[in-house]
Amino acid sequence: MAGVKPRIAVTLARPRTPFADENNRYRVALERAGAEVIHVYPGDEIPVDVDGLLLSGGGDIAPERYGEGDAGSRRIDLARDETELTIARNAIERDLPILGICRGFQVLNVVRGGKLVQDLPGHEHPEDELLQHHDVRPRRGSILERVSGDQPITVNSRHHQGVTPEILGQGLVATVEVDGLIEAFEATDRRWLVGVQWHPERTSEVSPQAAQLIHAFVAEAAARSSTTAP
Repeated sequence: MAGVKPRIAVTLARPRTPFADENNRYRVALERAGAEVIHVYPGDEIPVDVDGLLLSGGGDIAPERYGEGDAGSRRIDLARDETELTIARNAIERDLPILGICRGFQVLNVVRGGKLVQDLPGHEHPEDELLQHHDVRPRRGSILERVSGDQPITVNSRHHQGVTPEILGQGLVATVEVDGLIEAFEATDRRWLVGVQWHPERTSEVSPQAAQLIHAFVAEAAARSSTTAP
């Protein structure tokens, strides 16, 4: 069906939090890629009439959600944890296209039974300031490689927590690893589930090939929308 505009649910931080200014970046990036954006804030009802889910960046997930005590987690929002873990499980069950960015990457790992390294010294950044650029090469045959090509892509890095191979969730395969940390993964048992530790919505900080991930995600959701439309 030509001209399909997929409905994408995007989870967002509460207004008036340190992460609220980031919210508009996701909306703009999704709309530029051709999506109709449905905002989901902590405590909101879970929308059912959507074609895809983007889990956005933000604060840390409560460590009890993955069976650990507090070892440096901060900026926890229990209501956001509940909303995002619920909507992620629902989207996985429905096999919707899912893109997890930074915190969203970590949410997906937790939903799949994984854990998190709670404090990564030197990986965070002053407020709204880029920590570093670095080049990564996606795993051959991965969704990420099909989207961005087989050459290295430039990404950004700004995260307080992370995932190592030992604590990767079930059914997930690493597609980018840097210095012992997993920076991208995908699900082996779902059609299109991708998590990245970087921020492709910050298009000025990543290479065009890296920014293309959001367009590919929206295109996948559009394909789903066209096959399920009445």
